[in-house]
Amino acid sequence: MAGGGCLVSAAALVRRKSWDFAAISFSPAALLSRKIERTPRRLPVCRWKTNLSYLSRPDLPNLAYKKLKGKSPGVIFIPGYLSNMSGTKAMAIEEFCKSLGHAYIRFDYSGCGSSEGKFEESTVGKWRKDVLSIIDDLAEGPQILVGSSMGAWLMLHAAIARPGKVAGLVGIATAADSIITKFNQLSVEAKKEIEVKGAWKVPTRYSDDGFYVFHYSLIKEASLHCLLRGPIPVTCPVRLLHGMKDEIIPWQTSMQVAEHVISTDVDVILRKNGDHRMKEKEDIKLLVYTIDDLIDKLTTSN
Repeated sequence: MAGGGCLVSAAALVRRKSWDFAAISFSPAALLSRKIERTPRRLPVCRWKTNLSYLSRPDLPNLAYKKLKGKSPGVIFIPGYLSNMSGTKAMAIEEFCKSLGHAYIRFDYSGCGSSEGKFEESTVGKWRKDVLSIIDDLAEGPQILVGSSMGAWLMLHAAIARPGKVAGLVGIATAADSIITKFNQLSVEAKKEIEVKGAWKVPTRYSDDGFYVFHYSLIKEASLHCLLRGPIPVTCPVRLLHGMKDEIIPWQTSMQVAEHVISTDVDVILRKNGDHRMKEKEDIKLLVYTIDDLIDKLTTSN
């Protein structure tokens, strides 16, 4: 999967725009009813190398990133909790952007992957600053943010903070407020035990340890960044993809986000057999074509 080895991944997937998904639209232009009249673009067969770089920040951990220069709008991938910039979705989007000649950035949060910092000291607020640093210091021109799980929560915050630079959003299993929502469902006794122990272990099949660990300091700080308590002041186009078999973040969360976002151009796209990671072949096909359609929308409207 590394270096110059050839991929079948996104390259072989993107042959035509025939998807198997349900679309629920909050705008007049639902993806389900769109007719694609142009010739679909194809992705390259092989993966390109990009050099690992570091963004230096005074008094903050340096962030590892990889950047492709290209046309606007650029695309930035924001990974999920305990994930990094080398995952399946991040790499598939890189191939896609390379084939189109569009700019692309993927990066690791502080305390994660190849970036500096200590994971146990990480918070949602600190990761929010990481995303804004990438947008402010590396990105040129308008950007489409693609956020996975927790990364989609952070992408919403970035769109609120940088409306002039964020032109569109694509959320995958959007985990807005998820840590706090799950924590608030616990009993008083369980919450107290987590506070005393300083950590909360949540079972998951997506970790080698069989569980995710959330430090109590992260949980407490995350409550400052909840978005579903009122209108979300995001006005750009928003596309929310979610698997209906997601056992970590229920697909109803994406529906809630769509209801709270004030943008009138919002599509919720549900995959009946999709799980939390949305990394199967058909999931990746849907993802890259959703980005492709959003690029077309933004470039033709200018």
